[in-house]
Amino acid sequence: MSNNQNADVALAMLVDTIAARRRESADKSYTRQLLDGGPAKCAKKLGEEAIEVVLAAVNEDDEAMKNEAADLVYHLLVLLEARDIKFADVLDVLGGRMGVSGLEEKATRHGNS
Repeated sequence: MSNNQNADVALAMLVDTIAARRRESADKSYTRQLLDGGPAKCAKKLGEEAIEVVLAAVNEDDEAMKNEAADLVYHLLVLLEARDIKFADVLDVLGGRMGVSGLEEKATRHGNS
């Protein structure tokens, strides 16, 4: 199995695990505790993790960066679950951007952000 296939499987498993945690006890599941806090709590945690990624990128070694990036991906997936947005839908958006210049794509978005 290639590295990309391994990554696809790992992401799919993580998405499924996060969704399954909705049915777990909050006493035993950190993910459930986050989900119980709603999108605002999940978004706050995602923001904290994003800052940690930035700090690791400029101040720490590659291992720290990998660990912080993993935390960021996990918290993004939890936020998507909290908002009931399927990760597959995010991948569809990315797929639709393939073959389009990043500058062109950004210019066509609402608000040009």
